[in-house]
Amino acid sequence: MASLLVVDLGRRPYGEVLALQRAVAQRRIAGEIGEDVLLLVEHPPVVTLGRGARAEHLLASAAALRERGIECWEVERGGDVTFHGPGQLVGYPVLDLARHRQDLHWYLRQVEEALIRALGRWEIPAGRSAGYTGVWTRGRKIASIGVHARTWVTWHGFALNVATDLSYFDLIVPCGIAGVTMTSVARERGAAVALPDVADEVARSFAEVFALDPVPLAEQELAGAPVTAAPAR
Repeated sequence: MASLLVVDLGRRPYGEVLALQRAVAQRRIAGEIGEDVLLLVEHPPVVTLGRGARAEHLLASAAALRERGIECWEVERGGDVTFHGPGQLVGYPVLDLARHRQDLHWYLRQVEEALIRALGRWEIPAGRSAGYTGVWTRGRKIASIGVHARTWVTWHGFALNVATDLSYFDLIVPCGIAGVTMTSVARERGAAVALPDVADEVARSFAEVFALDPVPLAEQELAGAPVTAAPAR
């Protein structure tokens, strides 16, 4: 069975990890990394704008975001505006879809399926919402997904609210969906769940859905020297 190299980055700034995933994707494209990779991370507060982002979906000014210590990045992923922050598990799968199925719509459904299965282990009845990408429970959105691919190698990925301060989502129209209510694992369960425990379940479910063997790996074993990037705005 092929492997899924699972790299736990802990809490790291968005820019560092953006540069890292781009470098890992480039190495995957070049064949320097021979297995699929899943980067797992928790970010300090940051708003990201995908290729489909509309200005009116960012409800706070740049100054207001800075006052709250929130970065803002424009990135190449699909989708609209979203938020990442403490208490949220963010996953960046770097997969070669030529080894799976060369179909981005299929890939999105598989990522959703992995999150749905993981949430089921905490008895959260998660599923899809017709016409939207992401994962929902009881009419509320619990996970957002936005991806990018080049030569069938993916990067960017998913954000699962575990114990996220949901008030941050008041600063945006999440994923451009007017009237959406965001939720979290903690809110749905009425009790805290440790982020590392959720990360383990998500990695296991992700490997299961893509028929891969999960292998924990240290960052330095994967990507070599650190790389950096600068905010787009």
